[in-house]
Amino acid sequence: MPDSQEKQEQEQPPRRRQARGERRIAQLLEAAAHVFCTTGYTAASTNAIAREAGVSPGTLYQFFPNKEAIAIELGDRLMHEMRDTYGEALAPVDPVTPLEEAVGAAVERFIDFNCRHPVFFALMHGPDAPGRISEAHDALHATLLSRIEGLLSSFLPDAPPGDLSRTAHMCLGMYKAGLELVLAHEGAEREAYVRELKNALVRYLDPLVGERLGRPGLTATQAP
Repeated sequence: MPDSQEKQEQEQPPRRRQARGERRIAQLLEAAAHVFCTTGYTAASTNAIAREAGVSPGTLYQFFPNKEAIAIELGDRLMHEMRDTYGEALAPVDPVTPLEEAVGAAVERFIDFNCRHPVFFALMHGPDAPGRISEAHDALHATLLSRIEGLLSSFLPDAPPGDLSRTAHMCLGMYKAGLELVLAHEGAEREAYVRELKNALVRYLDPLVGERLGRPGLTATQAP
């Protein structure tokens, strides 16, 4: 027989029960994010997630059958938010926009997202992510590259598609390498790595933009 709390919840209007369920799911996902970041996906367990959320394993199983289902739900929500982020960060810009400004704005948005959701990097780039998350990440990666190419075309309007694709791959690779360093540090040191990441991308792109648009690119003697 259900206990008094379960009976009270069953007697509540459907909308109130639904709201309570959404809050519980959010609580479990937040706990899972902490556990996945702390121990990694493979070592994580539903018991650890329930303990972090302050609920019983039985309560967790009312919403998720296993940790893979939790990771998939968490990944889906984060990828939806990530798509919104790169939609804003990688919109084509006016070609007269300074390269430093365009690169800085895009990096800031992505860094902010990943610092608020470090589990995104842990799940998407970990060696043990569930298959469905890996597939979704591959699709996200392809779309992200396409959006980077669109942003680059604002500065390199005459560049051949092959050059744009290659440059986009380099930019994304540099960003991922820098992001790992950013997430590994905090405070002033994290801010320093963010600046280094921006500088690296600008120094890589500046000669290309200068060549295409007649802007003077950095020379070896000008680079600090």
